[in-house]
Amino acid sequence: MFVLELTYTAPLDAVDAVLEAHVAWLDELYEQGVFLASGPKNPREGGVILAVAGDRAWIEGIAAGDPFVTAGVCEYRIAEFAATKTAPGLERFRQTPV
Repeated sequence: MFVLELTYTAPLDAVDAVLEAHVAWLDELYEQGVFLASGPKNPREGGVILAVAGDRAWIEGIAAGDPFVTAGVCEYRIAEFAATKTAPGLERFRQTPV
């Protein structure tokens, strides 16, 4: 499982100019079952995405395709973790500790 932390590197008006494309990108990855949750940080200086993927390289490729990244308005920090405990309904994502 991965936590993707977005940090805006441009003013909000530049971010907002790409927001519609970013939301369409999010929707596609939700449909594929990759993204579980997402939303803006408070204060609005970036966002957070909770994702599931087979490996880090694949999730890095996904992040590189975010319209926010291709437009140069954000950077990603990606943290991988083992979800050894989950809320009801997310049991299928549980992992055995390494």
